Amino acid sequence: MQPPEEIGDEMVLSDELYAKFVKMVYKATGIYYEHNKKYYVQKRIEKRAEKLGIDSIHDYYRILKFSKDSTEFDKLINDLTVNETYFFRDYPQLRNFAEEVLPMVVRRKNMNNDRTIKIWSAACSTGEEPYTLSIILQEMLDEPEKWNLRIVASDINTDVLHTAKNGLYEYRSVRDVPPEYLEKYFTKKHESYLVKLGVKKLVHFMKINLMDSVAVSDITGCDFIFCRNCLIYFDDESRKTVLSDFYRSLNPGGIIYLGHSESVGRISSAYCMQRIGDTIVYSKPK
Repeated sequence: MQPPEEIGDEMVLSDELYAKFVKMVYKATGIYYEHNKKYYVQKRIEKRAEKLGIDSIHDYYRILKFSKDSTEFDKLINDLTVNETYFFRDYPQLRNFAEEVLPMVVRRKNMNNDRTIKIWSAACSTGEEPYTLSIILQEMLDEPEKWNLRIVASDINTDVLHTAKNGLYEYRSVRDVPPEYLEKYFTKKHESYLVKLGVKKLVHFMKINLMDSVAVSDITGCDFIFCRNCLIYFDDESRKTVLSDFYRSLNPGGIIYLGHSESVGRISSAYCMQRIGDTIVYSKPK
């Protein structure tokens, strides 16, 4: 068997060509793949080239670069951006949202006679996060039916959005759902679990590229933005763009939740860092 570097030159991803792919993806999405991700990227490029019957990575690159139809590029992005998630991921952070931050915001809204709550789940992947947030709202609010509740859930990946809209999940996705919630908010379908309509009705899915400032600007009036474990795939310049756009999407006093390894502080000084309970959140000044 030939070692990989001796396989036909046409299917070898040179460092130079890898850099061109990375630049193309970065320019379109803000996602930057370091050199240590080369194998990951190459396997997905090979998969797409094989499906098209193309035996040259150079030819595949030219198709992406010069085609006026973005369909194939979108399919490559779908393969590159598949991320595993599950319901109630990072439970301590969600508990903080449910038991400490949400009641604080609700009290403020009640004082202003405001009965609306809008949440944006950015980079929602297959939908577990926005559906989790829907469950939390319905559990934590007194008389949730008297509130105007809306959860916008977006992703750049059309494949995961299709899965999210269906709302049908295998056990591994619901393994951390409390048993009483599993019974109340899901219908078991053989070995899978279907999100009930009462959970779905609050969530509105849409395709959004977070580097598309025009599309992002359409999302306004948010009380909360959840963008967890997404900005780690961006470089500082892209993070700055996204956080600036998020700032405009938030209401005064609105709060953004990031992943534990992510920080706003060194990227943007516009947000106020707050420790609420045992969780760090970033808010837009009132």
